[in-house]
Amino acid sequence: MNKRALDLDRVETQLRDARWHISSLSGGTNCVQVAFLDRGIVALRDSKNPHKAPHLFTDAEYDAFTGGIERGELRRP
Repeated sequence: MNKRALDLDRVETQLRDARWHISSLSGGTNCVQVAFLDRGIVALRDSKNPHKAPHLFTDAEYDAFTGGIERGELRRP
């Protein structure tokens, strides 16, 4: 999926109706929320700023991002 080829109106509709998921370990505040949209798009947002535009990833980008977290590649030096 090429994100440049997205129908932005369709994405906006999906984001309004999205079911946002959070980690059960977060307590529901100060966390990252994720929503899985159709056409292989994943949206991430900050729970403290849900009104701001989320970051959009393809499935492959999201898998690489979460894999990097799991492998410890995104820790501060």
